[in-house]
Formats: sequence, structure tokens, C-alpha cells
Amino acid sequence: MSEAPLHYKTITETARLIESRELSPVEAATAMLDRISALDGHLKSYATVMGDHAMASASAAEREIADGNYRGPLHGVPIAVKDLCFTKGVRTMGGSKVYASHVPEFDSTVVARLEAAGAVLLGKLNLTEGAMGGYNPEFQIPLNPWNSERWAGSSSSGSGAATAAGLCYGSLGSDTGGSIRFPAAACGIVGLKPTWGRVSRYGVIALAESLDHVGPMTRSSADAAIMLQALAGYDPRDPTSLSDPVPDYLDGMDGGISGVRIGVDEHHVTDGVDPDLAKAVLDGVEVLRSLGAEIVDIQMPNVDKYLAAWPVLCSAEAVAAHRESYPERRDDYGPWFRGWLDLGAQKSGADYAEANNMRAECSGLVREAFGDIDVMACPSTIGPAYPVTPEMLYGEMDRRRGTSFQRYTVPYDFNGYPTLSVPCGLSGDGMPLSLQFVGKRLSERLLVRVGHAYEQATEWRDLRPPV
Repeated sequence: MSEAPLHYKTITETARLIESRELSPVEAATAMLDRISALDGHLKSYATVMGDHAMASASAAEREIADGNYRGPLHGVPIAVKDLCFTKGVRTMGGSKVYASHVPEFDSTVVARLEAAGAVLLGKLNLTEGAMGGYNPEFQIPLNPWNSERWAGSSSSGSGAATAAGLCYGSLGSDTGGSIRFPAAACGIVGLKPTWGRVSRYGVIALAESLDHVGPMTRSSADAAIMLQALAGYDPRDPTSLSDPVPDYLDGMDGGISGVRIGVDEHHVTDGVDPDLAKAVLDGVEVLRSLGAEIVDIQMPNVDKYLAAWPVLCSAEAVAAHRESYPERRDDYGPWFRGWLDLGAQKSGADYAEANNMRAECSGLVREAFGDIDVMACPSTIGPAYPVTPEMLYGEMDRRRGTSFQRYTVPYDFNGYPTLSVPCGLSGDGMPLSLQFVGKRLSERLLVRVGHAYEQATEWRDLRPPV
């Protein structure tokens, strides 16, 4: 395949060009801002474009690099973040009218760490209201760059659309029930949901704190590793963040996967799953086998009955997260998220306790299934992006949550296991398909190595939407 244009290069490729002085950070930022200006009026991925900030950061990076002070592979690279992440002096709205005038006085830890690594922040990306399922009618809906009439993947939809369309080199998303993996799958990119607590949530608007994860969305597994390297680590301002040492996520990236034990349950992969997707996932498993991985037959528990616990936990915790504005400003929320908060307000302490017990039981069964493997392979979703309309997405709460729709996502929000979603093909009508790797606690380094090996052995890493 011919060399990718500048806007579709990976972070890894762009970093090499910047470090070697073949590309300046100012040139990279200018190219991205020009592309945003040309395309995002249609795609609507950005809530706020921070053009002046980006150019100032790019100029500073250029001076630092010229002076020999190169910070690493994010230095001078333009990225964007989901508009849940606080940015000092710049609105952080969470897709909600309630926060439309919210201008933080400090940066979230994730933003501060990306900028400390030298990244150039282009702006804030659109999302569903409160990071749930629907959009506030006063905010724009990001479009899927593969097909504007298909779902862009729930809450981190702006992150998925912008990264897929070459409007940033990488982005931040958040995942409470699938919202890194859903948009990664729908838009044909890589999404890494780290171990719960591996990345600080300080300064990130919460949906459900015991389930929320923040992680990178990129165009390669190596890029996800680069971003996670900057993001990971203990933060005293977030006591739930993990103090475990942060490894070098790129170390051993090219070491192959010979001997890695990858678990597969064919029934788990195929039952109730779109046939194109199921075939693509099983074909991907055969690629891994050809690379020397040991494919292990496992038996995954039937998790569907446990998914009903998720809306109880998430909606109740959302009420806690929004206690300063709900129910007092209930009418300022859009129909979808207002319904979600109303649902949470109806739950009793006993309801929450029962749901939490179900969560624990599900996590125990999954842990048992993972006992003799390193990584599990499965779909990221039950099918490719489905048709949507603005009326659906702006309307009242739907009932997909808590069904098989979240079979491949919720269990790993319940137990906090890390996951990596990578493109694995196209459906019969040309929509991206996604293969998910699930690892044990703090196994992100292995996950990105597996993802990288798969990408190098297949052509799917070069898929680009028609924009």
C-alpha cells in the first residue's frame, strides 16, 4: 500500500518525522487544524477547537526540540481529548447543557500528563450527554466517517470519529460500559481500556466512578502504548489510582507472540453475533495461531443474565455524580440522560447491593475462565455499526443497555480487566469489524504486543474511511 498521507500517519510514524526534523510540530498542527476546518463542519467530532492553544504548544515544542530537549514520542504530536476531561480556562461540557458554562480552573491529570509529554492539544471532542447513550438536543452528534447514517459508537463517539478521519493522531475516550470499545469498533480504530485505576480519573466528569475507565484511542496498538505510557501511574489526587510500577509499554513490542496462551470459546464468539463479525474474529484467531500463539479452548460463562446489574449500578452512581445539578436542574438535561438519572433515582440501597453482588459473581466466573490463559480473544461488539437517526439519538432512553448488546464490554468494566480492540475486517456492506483482546489485571504491555503482532500480519491496520 502507498505511504499514508500526513493526517493518516500513526503517532509512531509522526514522532519519527518530528524527532528527525523532517516534520515540525507547527507543520503537523497546522495540517490538522486545516483538516478539522475542512471536514469537521460535517463530521461534528469537535465540541471545542483550541486552535490558538495548539499553535502555541506546537511552537513551544518546536523550540524545545531545536534546542535538543526532545521529550519522547508524543512531543509535538497533535492529539485531542473527550470533553469530559478538564482543561484549564477552556469549557468542559460533558455533552450537557448543565455544564455548558463550566470552565475549569485546572487541568485534569490526564491532560496535564499528555501536555507534560509534549503533546499538542487540538481541542475537546463531542460525546453523548454525561457519557451515556443519547445526546442533548442542544449539542451536535458526531457522525461515523465510514457512513454518516451509522452509529459512531456511543459516548466517545467524537474521539472515534476524529481519530478515524485523521482529525487528530490519537485521542482520549472513557469507558463505563463499552465507550472506548464501541466507537473504536464502529469507526475502525484501536481502543485501549486500561486496568481500572491504571489511569487517574482526577478532573474527569464522572458517570459511574466504580466503573469509569479513561484510555487512549489511536490508529495502532503501538500508538496506544505510547499514549498509555504518558497517562499511567499513581496520582495522589485520585486515591483509587494504582501505585503499581508503570512498565515500558513499548519494550518487547516486536518480540512476537510465540507461546502466548490465547483463550477462545467459539460459542462465546459466535452465538448471537453478526456472522461477518464472528468469522472475522475466528479468522483473526487463526492468524494468531500462525504467529506461534497457543490457542486454548476455554469455556466462558454465560454473562447475559449478569448484564442487568449494570444499569442499576451505573444509573445509581450517575445520580451520585450529578447530585449538584440533579434533580434541581432536571429539565436542563436532555431526554435520554434525564431518563437515566430518573432510573437511578428510583433504585434503592437494596437494589444497588443486589446488583453489586451480581457484579461480584460475574467477575468471579470470568476470573475462573481466565485461569490458564494469558489473553482472551472475542468480538468487541455483537455486530458492526447499525443504522441510526438523529431522532433516535436525541430521543428518550432506549432499552439496549443491560442486554446482549454489552456482552463483550460490561464484564470487563465490572472486573476492571484491560482490553484492546483492533480492526479485523469489513462487513459485507463495508463497515469496520473489531477483534477484542482481554487480559488479566495490569497486562496492558502484553495486550499491545499481541495487537501489534496481529496488525503487522494483516492488512486491516491500513483501513481508512472514505473522507
